[in-house]
Amino acid sequence: MESTRYVVIFILILTGAVAVGLTGMREATKSQAALNEDIFNKRAILTAVEDYLPDGQKVSQLTDDQIVEIFSGMEQPVVNMQGEILDGVQAEDIDMAKERKKAEEDRRLPVYVYETGGQKFYILSVRGNGLWDEIWGSVALKSDLSTVAGATFDHKGETPGLGAEIKDNPSFAEQFQGKEIYDDGEYVSIKVRKGGAKDPNHEVDGISGATVTADGVSEMLYRGLKYYEPYLEKIKQQSLLLNQ
Repeated sequence: MESTRYVVIFILILTGAVAVGLTGMREATKSQAALNEDIFNKRAILTAVEDYLPDGQKVSQLTDDQIVEIFSGMEQPVVNMQGEILDGVQAEDIDMAKERKKAEEDRRLPVYVYETGGQKFYILSVRGNGLWDEIWGSVALKSDLSTVAGATFDHKGETPGLGAEIKDNPSFAEQFQGKEIYDDGEYVSIKVRKGGAKDPNHEVDGISGATVTADGVSEMLYRGLKYYEPYLEKIKQQSLLLNQ
């Protein structure tokens, strides 16, 4: 009986020591983990304009320091749902998952403005629902504010080989390049069509066996990009005034 008591006490002490050790390791690595996540997110955003990086570079070839340097040189406005730029906050400070939990009228929208070779690209963030959980992405618009320069998508729990193809299959995102979110001035967004795109300007091919995820991407793009419409309209008006 006495030996059993000693065994229990030993196990309790060992379990406590392990718990303290693991907690200490987690706290010691928390800042590095946050930094790694930040760099990962920045790489994903920059992938939307990968075709326009200097010297034909690929995002995967850039060092962490180069990624940070590129973002430090970007304009990073944050806008409200009326398209007004908010003071005291930058795009990289915005957590889209948290913003999505707010009432629509209270949400803040991040914008990343990437400039290279005299061209300006507006990278917009969108978030929605897939089959099993949230999906999200970044869409880069050219300076005409309609033509897609590139896009990138990710997910939390879509099925490998099916819905997860929005991230895992580069050819899916590549389809969005050159598509238009406006048709003769009317906002139409871009649709992921089951059975294949019919409209070469505003549709892309769906993913076989992943109808719900594809529909989720379509809805996410339509709603998410429309949120930015007031901001895009303000830019267009400013451009018209400058060219008068």
